[in-house]
Amino acid sequence: MPADQNEHPAIGPEHQLPPPTDAAPPRRSTGVRVIMWIAILLVFGLGFWWVLRHQEQTTAKAPRGGGGPVTVTTVTAQKGDIGVYLDGIGTVTPVYTSSITSQVNGIVTAVHYKEGQIVHKGDPLIDIDSRPYRATLMQAQGTLERDENVLAMAKMDLQRYHEAWDRRAIPKQQLDDQEKIVLQNQGTVKLDEGTVQFDQVQVSYCHIVAPITGKVGLRLVDPGNVVQSSGTTTLVVITQMSPITVIFTIPEDSLGPVQERLHNKAVLAADALDRGGQQKIASGKLLTLDNQIDTTTGTVKARASFENKDAALFPNQFVNVRLLVNTLHDATLIPGSAIQHNGQTAFVYVLQDNIAHMRTIKAGVTDGGTTQVTGVSPGDFLANSSFDKLQDNSKVAISANPPGPGNAPGGPGTRGSGSGGRNTGGPGNPATPGTDATPGNSSTPANANSQGSSPH
Repeated sequence: MPADQNEHPAIGPEHQLPPPTDAAPPRRSTGVRVIMWIAILLVFGLGFWWVLRHQEQTTAKAPRGGGGPVTVTTVTAQKGDIGVYLDGIGTVTPVYTSSITSQVNGIVTAVHYKEGQIVHKGDPLIDIDSRPYRATLMQAQGTLERDENVLAMAKMDLQRYHEAWDRRAIPKQQLDDQEKIVLQNQGTVKLDEGTVQFDQVQVSYCHIVAPITGKVGLRLVDPGNVVQSSGTTTLVVITQMSPITVIFTIPEDSLGPVQERLHNKAVLAADALDRGGQQKIASGKLLTLDNQIDTTTGTVKARASFENKDAALFPNQFVNVRLLVNTLHDATLIPGSAIQHNGQTAFVYVLQDNIAHMRTIKAGVTDGGTTQVTGVSPGDFLANSSFDKLQDNSKVAISANPPGPGNAPGGPGTRGSGSGGRNTGGPGNPATPGTDATPGNSSTPANANSQGSSPH
């Protein structure tokens, strides 16, 4: 008989597990494990804190310049004048632009100007066939001459009637009628004179002359073209080139100082710069301000006049305008590259006895890289490089050579902006500043907002 497939084979005693015992090994309590983990974490935390503390103390003791004095270039605070400018964008606008159209009907017989020519007031430009208008003028002149003779004859008759009335040879009514006839003839003569003058004007319209002095544009009509008085075809455009004006905008917040200066009859200088604002094109003066503020932009329009003798300014050209509103006299001036910022606070490093002292300043007007400041005195020596290594009370060494173009402060690989070839010196070796304190004559780089490292 076959064995049951579900029946398990018998297991020998040597392969069986021992029977369980009633006594179980003691288990560690959960509280002991928590205490151990807390102790381990506390040890690690104390060790980490000790390492960080040691590194901070080491860093604080070590000088930032690698253990020696920091080599810097210097500039000297100057006393001088600086201009207060307003910058705006504007468009070159001619004083006069004349677009000439025909006032009569006819054929163009001659064009006297050349494209781009400078014409003067009264120069001939275009001729239109005037023969029909001269014929009409001649008819009006004939009518006038006839009516003048009729008037003369009526006056002669009136004189005779006065003499006859004195002798009581004619009735008074006949004398009165003759007086009215003379007045009627006088009115007819005036009407004829008006007709003659009108025809003379029509004839003058056939000979077009320049109404202003200026530059002629491209030719718009040719001989043989038919023009009409009712048409809108422009025959020639003349634009005055000298003097010329620029219309620009200034913020409404700056309107007060400008109006005050104009009220005091001051002449405000204005410079026209190219699109990039780097090259000066022309110099002029402010003429006037508009009579209302543009509420959409918060600005007011202003017009400045320029002589433009060299035609450097071209009509409708986009320019930047710098308006000199005021000039600050005897101000303390330093290059903007020497100013560092820590948030909203501006400061400089004043060098005394080869020690850099951080001093907080208040920056004011900036012009061409030169900044007017308060907080330092004229003659103070200031650091102008190596700001990433300087801190308060750092020892410094004055550079014997000015920085080259590639290594100048503010150049590639260096933080801040520097003197760019300025003579250097220190308290023991005074430096000759490389910038002039007068407005508009500064060679210092204009990046006065360079960020330097603030002292800890």
